[in-house]
Amino acid sequence: MITSNRKPLIPDFMRPVAELERQVKELKKLAPKNDIIINNKINRFQDQLVKLQKEIFSSLTPLQRLHLVRQSERPTTLDYIPNILDEWIELHGDRGGADDPALVGGIGKINGRSVVFIGHQRGRGTKENVARNFGMPAPGGYRKALRLMKHANRFKMPILTFIDTPGAWAGLKAEELGQGEAIAVNLRDMFSFEVPIICTIIGEGGSGGALGIGIGDSILMLEYAVYTVATPEACAAILWKNSKESLAAAEALKITSHDLKVLGIVDEILEEPLGGAQADPSTASKYLKKELTKQLDFLSRLDNQTLKAKRYEKFRRMGAFYEI
Repeated sequence: MITSNRKPLIPDFMRPVAELERQVKELKKLAPKNDIIINNKINRFQDQLVKLQKEIFSSLTPLQRLHLVRQSERPTTLDYIPNILDEWIELHGDRGGADDPALVGGIGKINGRSVVFIGHQRGRGTKENVARNFGMPAPGGYRKALRLMKHANRFKMPILTFIDTPGAWAGLKAEELGQGEAIAVNLRDMFSFEVPIICTIIGEGGSGGALGIGIGDSILMLEYAVYTVATPEACAAILWKNSKESLAAAEALKITSHDLKVLGIVDEILEEPLGGAQADPSTASKYLKKELTKQLDFLSRLDNQTLKAKRYEKFRRMGAFYEI
């Protein structure tokens, strides 16, 4: 698991919880051992803390969810992989001279079944984020992902992808190296693969950068994750020429797991521990592994042609609407 000594930034809506947590910790330090009265008071504080967390997390706005998944303590692909796979090894390079650290992948086993995994990887703290380009892959990253997916298809291994990026790298060099083409080829080829593909949005899924590894037979999404065509800040700047309108943009974009389930974009919403996956990464990993195993068992029973036909039909249905 990636670690950092950097103190995490706490979103405004989480500050009452953080303050109460701090008070409980201080009480535990100061309280005499085996003092029943003090222990009872601490237990009451902890009950209040759980109640407060439930109230806050039951009414998060789309923009608050976005701020939640942008926290540095949010588990990343390389945090989940050791907890989901029994054994695994990371593979490097796109065989074209690049090895993008913002997109990782490799081979592993889940309950004895060999799989290929691919996921966006951001860092914690400035140094790690710069090294990982803040989780924004360059063209070489998508070509590395495609190389691994072709390997999976050739050797009949299911593909697991983990989406967590604000978007593909939009720098001049990325365009010169064929960013659009690299993502487009991934989209085309992922429809042709004859093995099960399961995509999971674990944090912030942004734009074509997310979609470049997001074509699958089953689309899973963590409860507080977001998935969007553009960040609310970018959308507000485009539509209203004012990034302060990001709250309205977040509401209009329908970026939450529940909105996307209703729209048919997401197949399953995965429960997160109270406080989000960052509060208990181990439990979040257990929930995710259980659902991945269930999906793999189901999809592995389908023949190749049925698998591809259902994948095509699934994405053709997206965006359909009725006009009155």
